[in-house]
Amino acid sequence: MSEASPGALAATFAMISLVAIGGANAVVPDIHRQIVEVHHWMDSATFAQLFAIAQVAPGPNVLIVSLIGWKLAGWGGLAAATVGMLAPSGLVAFASGRGLRTRAEAPWVKAAKTGLAPIAVGLIAASGLVMARAADSSLWLAGVTFAAAAFVVFTRHNPLIALAAAACAAVIASRAGFIL
Repeated sequence: MSEASPGALAATFAMISLVAIGGANAVVPDIHRQIVEVHHWMDSATFAQLFAIAQVAPGPNVLIVSLIGWKLAGWGGLAAATVGMLAPSGLVAFASGRGLRTRAEAPWVKAAKTGLAPIAVGLIAASGLVMARAADSSLWLAGVTFAAAAFVVFTRHNPLIALAAAACAAVIASRAGFIL
């Protein structure tokens, strides 16, 4: 693993920020690619663990960025990664929001909004696939992921039920010596 400086983290997340259509979860595949595959700052298992912590913790989904920054470069990394992720997209959203306020009914604005929705959904779906690949180190874990995803897609129950069931299953399987 190579060292990550706060400046490198800020630059990496600033670039990712500009394509974050749909929020931080939409760009998790690119965050994973940059952090794990391009820069080799951490492995997939660590990334998946930080993602899991960010998802169960209260607060915004962008928490994954702060956790990555903190893990890689301490408090300075946390600040640099968070500002790098939030500032560029925040400034673009502010500027475009002000500019589009008077043009909200224009056909090209409606077309852009309509076109961006499926892009956001696709990016979020890709995030799920990347995280499943990073977390599923065995056939059993892949089955748990598939079962949890099926539960969420095909029922109207709270997704936390799937999360709790998967956690309980993992603890039981681990104690039985089935998984590590």
